[in-house]
Amino acid sequence: MWFQVAGIAILLVFYGCYFIKMISQHKKGIKTDQIGKGKVGFVKFVEITMKVVTYLVPAVEIVSIILNISFFAVPVRIVGVLVAIVGVAVFIISVLTMRDSWRAGVSKTDKTELVTKGIYKISRNPAFLGFDLMYLGILLMFFNLVLFEVSLFAMLMFHLQIVNVEEEFLLEAFGDEYLRYKKKVCRYIGRKR
Repeated sequence: MWFQVAGIAILLVFYGCYFIKMISQHKKGIKTDQIGKGKVGFVKFVEITMKVVTYLVPAVEIVSIILNISFFAVPVRIVGVLVAIVGVAVFIISVLTMRDSWRAGVSKTDKTELVTKGIYKISRNPAFLGFDLMYLGILLMFFNLVLFEVSLFAMLMFHLQIVNVEEEFLLEAFGDEYLRYKKKVCRYIGRKR
């Protein structure tokens, strides 16, 4: 029962932050959800597939939590709680740090700034890192094959989004400023020498 309460609380805080940010930006006239909009070919495929899987994962997570399914022992599940909490914290900090430059997907029409301060000094993609850690934590708490497959697929789609969509967009939008930043900070975590 404790793991179920923790799992639901983690999902509520994580997705609560996500939707509160979207609503807040909507009130300012900012369209946060740019996934698949104005895109073609492989980029559109990546973004739309990523969007679909980000709806699928929480559905499978909720079913796994309700059924309290897990093939792991209590210590591993506790590690899962801690990893998920870190993921939620990383996500919230990244969203707050981005302020109104935060988007789901990329927008070639919105003018945003390249955020390189705060948590972005140690990760170029902390929001995605937060998603990955939260997914991994929930997976460790409620491990089952279906949750494993959809979580892994979602993390793969996030990676493809970063490598094939976001990095190209940032290079085009910010040029040398982004290249200098990319040379200093790792894609997921850490600083380069």
